[in-house]
Amino acid sequence: MLLFSVHFLTPKGALLGLLVLLPLAAFLATSRRAAGVRQALGVPDVPESARVVPLVAVVAVGVLLGLAAAQPLVERSSERTVRSDAEAYVVLDVTRSMLARQGAQGRMRIERAKQAAEQLRASLPDVKVGVASLTNRVLPHLFPSADEDVFRATLDKSVGVDRPAPGTGFIIAPGQVSSRNATTFSALANMGTQGFFSPEARKRVVVVLTDGESPDVDADRVGSSFRRAGIQAVFLRFWGAGERVFTNGAAEPQYRPQPESRAILASLAAATDGRAFDEADLAGVERQVHQDLGTGTAQAVANERGRRLPLAPYLAAVAILPLGLLLWRRDR
Repeated sequence: MLLFSVHFLTPKGALLGLLVLLPLAAFLATSRRAAGVRQALGVPDVPESARVVPLVAVVAVGVLLGLAAAQPLVERSSERTVRSDAEAYVVLDVTRSMLARQGAQGRMRIERAKQAAEQLRASLPDVKVGVASLTNRVLPHLFPSADEDVFRATLDKSVGVDRPAPGTGFIIAPGQVSSRNATTFSALANMGTQGFFSPEARKRVVVVLTDGESPDVDADRVGSSFRRAGIQAVFLRFWGAGERVFTNGAAEPQYRPQPESRAILASLAAATDGRAFDEADLAGVERQVHQDLGTGTAQAVANERGRRLPLAPYLAAVAILPLGLLLWRRDR
């Protein structure tokens, strides 16, 4: 349900409208004197409209400028109910292999993954969903939120290949240092220990969107961490045997798709008691995520701020109309 509210940034600015009392008093005094002169000379009185129209115009100018000085804002917000017992994360692989595509004009893996993430988010209107990126570490970009607009904005503006770039020599476990240039699935284990989810979220789902190409797969470590944290895992693979990474229209010779990526994700799914899917089966991913999250009572009410429209420029512009009317009548 959409709600609209009006806020004033500088409410004391409305006192500026009181300045209209000065020209108003002058107008009334002048009108009185003019009426006395006309009466003394026997001149017919002016029509009532000749006095009322300037009076109304002066008051209108003062009121409009006073409101403009108060800087009113119309804010649109949406009210919805969300579940407090369930949260999910969409984790996007942002390593360089996600630039791969079928031909120089094809759609890159990362683009297809973002589209799938938006579609998945839209299917979970009553669940808070966060966004994270995966390289040789997992970084949260958006903690679970009910605001779908913020989710989309985070995908568009904050998530991209090598944004952020992998950490150099990032330690993922004691005595184990990850590669800088490849996906490190072992880093997913940190999602179970580093406060990605709120304590009240008993049902937790992580959906990993990746090509599955990684030299480092400590599936048991990830599985152990997820089970202790109560996290259900779903893996969605974006991959094609003929896909290449292109630079200036030419395929980079050093990159070749890894067909073992399917087996890598299958091992992670088995270790986490999760499921692995190919990108053609996004509907299957949605069904699995809904099954893992189950049902719950939507109790928390989220008031999400939307567009804010400042009214001051419009009020100031409208004030020109009665002011122009006064000047026009003065010349008549």
